[in-house]
Amino acid sequence: MKHFISKDGTRIAFKCGGVGHPLVLIHGTGIDHTYWDPITPGLEQHFTVYNVDRRGHGRSGDTEPYEIQHEFEDVAALVDSIQEKVFLLGHSYGALCSLEAALITTNIKKLVLNEPPMYTTIEVSYPVDAPDKFFAYLRAGEAEKALLMLYEIGGMSKSELNFLRSLTSWQARILAVPTIPREVISVRNYSFDPSRFKNLKIPVLFLLGSDSAPVYKAATEALHAALPQSRLAILPGQQHDAALTAPDLFLREVIHFFLGDSPGL
Repeated sequence: MKHFISKDGTRIAFKCGGVGHPLVLIHGTGIDHTYWDPITPGLEQHFTVYNVDRRGHGRSGDTEPYEIQHEFEDVAALVDSIQEKVFLLGHSYGALCSLEAALITTNIKKLVLNEPPMYTTIEVSYPVDAPDKFFAYLRAGEAEKALLMLYEIGGMSKSELNFLRSLTSWQARILAVPTIPREVISVRNYSFDPSRFKNLKIPVLFLLGSDSAPVYKAATEALHAALPQSRLAILPGQQHDAALTAPDLFLREVIHFFLGDSPGL
């Protein structure tokens, strides 16, 4: 892993591989850079890939108190350290961080955002006792039980859960569990102001699974409407993690947007 120092002095880790135009990957909540493992080999055939561990995840450092603004600055710091304009791909919470980073750096050429989370007219409710149970599991050193509880609350099917457990990134999910509450709170506190994005001129592609939860659909459509240079691609039969469940489909959309028609895809 390589490292860079963000604006607030936090040491951020990333992996770099592949050949071609620089592409920065920003993972979502409850995971680290290994989220992208199913599509990284395909991306590295076309791009020099910078695969980041967000602060508090994987081999990156962390700094208290946590502020989501520092995440935006982390993305911008890496982007600005690269000698040419980059392609940027973010998933979920990482997509929100990538979008906000685009307002504080001019070194992004194109941007792909896979279902950034945001509360618009749709709220997500949890059982009243869920926070107490979650933190009780953490205090007892049972992070996996805390994670399974969250997935159950979210309505994840047994087949989906078994699929995630079969991936090499499952252990990274368990290790990242303590960072989940702060990111959930940050999304709930995030205030969306469409006027802030009216002058964002870079091309943006939103990816949305046709079967994704209503909260992701509403957020994606609201952001798409607010960004003047954006387009929306619907991934048929997919939900929030299309990069994992349909890597070939996901790769086709991403590579076509960044590079145009590519032979052999």
